[in-house]
Amino acid sequence: MGTRTSARENMMLSAVTLFRERGVDATSLADVIDHAHAPRGSIYHHFPGGKPQLAEEATRRAGGLMGSMISASLADGEPAQTLALIVDVFRQQLLDTDYAAGCPVAAGALEGGEYPAAKQAAGEAFTSWESTIAAALWQRGVRMSRAQSVATLSIAALEGALLLAKAQRSTQALDRVATELTAVVDDAIEDATSTSPRRGR
Repeated sequence: MGTRTSARENMMLSAVTLFRERGVDATSLADVIDHAHAPRGSIYHHFPGGKPQLAEEATRRAGGLMGSMISASLADGEPAQTLALIVDVFRQQLLDTDYAAGCPVAAGALEGGEYPAAKQAAGEAFTSWESTIAAALWQRGVRMSRAQSVATLSIAALEGALLLAKAQRSTQALDRVATELTAVVDDAIEDATSTSPRRGR
C-alpha cells in the first residue's frame, strides 16, 4: 500500500512541476511518467480518469500547498511579510528553472475546455488564497470590503508579475510588485488603526 501511495505521489508532484513549466496541454502523460520514473502504464492505475483527472488533482494539490504556506505565514507574521514570502518562492522557482516555472494553479486556469475540472480547481484555489489574506487584514481592523479588494489585488498582481518575469527573463516585475503591495497592505492596516473601529462591511 505504501509503495502504491508513493508512486502516485511522485506522479502527482511530477505533474505539478511539469505543468508549471510547460503548461497542461504541452505536458503528456508520458512526460509525467518519465519525470516520476514510474512504470509504463502505471499512471492509469493511479489516475483512471487519465490526464483530465491528473490535471485536476495536480491543480488542487498545488493550490493546497500554496494555501497552507499562506495560512502558516499569516499565523506567524504580518500580511506584507506573507506577500513577500510568495514573491520569494516565485523568484526562487524562476531562478532554479531558468525562468521556465510559472504558477501550476495558473496553468490549470489557462487551459481550454478539455480540462474544466482543473480550471474549477484553479478558481477555488485563488478564491481560497484571497479569502485567507482578506481574513488576516480584517483581523487587523481593515473593513471587509477593503480587505477583500486588497487581497484580490495582491493575488492578481503577483500572478501577473510572475507572467511578466517569465517573459522578460527578469525578476524585476516581481520585485516592483512586492514593493507596491507592501505599501498598499501597510497603508490599509495603518488607515484602519488610525481611525475609529469599523470592522463591518
